[in-house]
Amino acid sequence: MDKLLEKAGTLIEALPYIQAFNKKIVVVKYGGSAMLDENLKKKVIQDIVLLKLVGMQPVIVHGGGKEISKWLEKVNIEPHFVNGLRFTDDATMEVVEMVLNKVNKELVQMIGELGMKAVGISGKDGSLLHCHKKEVDGEDIGLVGEVSEVNPDIIFDLLEKDFLPVICPVGFDKEYTSYNVNADDAACAVAKALKAEKLAFLTDVEGVYKDFNDKSSLIEKISISEIEKLIENGQMGGGMLPKLSNCVDAVKNGVNRVTIADGRVAHCLLLEMFTNKGIGTMIVGDQL
Repeated sequence: MDKLLEKAGTLIEALPYIQAFNKKIVVVKYGGSAMLDENLKKKVIQDIVLLKLVGMQPVIVHGGGKEISKWLEKVNIEPHFVNGLRFTDDATMEVVEMVLNKVNKELVQMIGELGMKAVGISGKDGSLLHCHKKEVDGEDIGLVGEVSEVNPDIIFDLLEKDFLPVICPVGFDKEYTSYNVNADDAACAVAKALKAEKLAFLTDVEGVYKDFNDKSSLIEKISISEIEKLIENGQMGGGMLPKLSNCVDAVKNGVNRVTIADGRVAHCLLLEMFTNKGIGTMIVGDQL
C-alpha cells in the first residue's frame, strides 16, 4: 500500500504542471548520448509521447552529429570541426542530409510504435528554415547555415491536426542552396518563432555550473541577466557558451523558460516537467 500511495503522490505532484502546460508548445532539442543508447532513446520518446498525451504540444528538433561522423568515416571523409561546428563541403552535406533524414524517420517510427501520429520534416519543408552562410571568426566553414528566418506555418498546421512534428536541422538560402544547421541553433530559432512556453535542451552534462570542476556548484535556476554576468566574467566557456547564448536569445524573444537537462538520465524530461525539484538548470527572464 505504501508503494501505491507513493505512486499516487507522484501523480498529484505532476497535476499543477500538467495544468500549467496544457495546450502549450514545448520544443525539445534532442541530441547527444541520448540518441546513441537505444534504451535511453526509447525513454526519451516515451517521455515526449506522454507530454503529448497529457495535453501539451511537443515539437522535436533533433541532431545526429555522432551518427553523421560514423557515416562520413564509412565513405572515407575525414570529419573536420571549427570551433565546434562541422566543416561542411558538398560531399559532407550530402551525407549530413542523408543521415539526418534517416534519423528523423527512425524517431517517427518509434513514436508511431507508441500509438502517436508523428510527421518528420526538415527545415526545407514548407520553407521552415531560411538560412544564410555562417562564418566563425571570419573563417569559411562551408555549407553551415545561420537561421535568418523561420516560417512556422507548417508546424502550426501539424499541431492543429494533432501530429507531433519531428524536425531535422537542414535549411536553404534564397538560391535554394542546402545548409547544415547546428541543432541547438535550429531549436532556438523554432522555439522563438512558435513563442514556445518551454525549450528543453537534452545534453551530455547535468546543467550549468558556476565552476565546472565543482559538481556541487550546479545552478538550478538562473535569470538571463545573471547568465550574462557569468559570461562577461569569463566563468562560462567551451561548448556551454554558445548553448547559453541561445538560451538567453530564446528567453529574450518570447520563450517563457529554457532548461538544460542531462539527457543521459532516464526519463529526464518527466523529472523536469512534472516534479517540484526538476532536473538540470532552468533559465528564465528577469521578471520571473
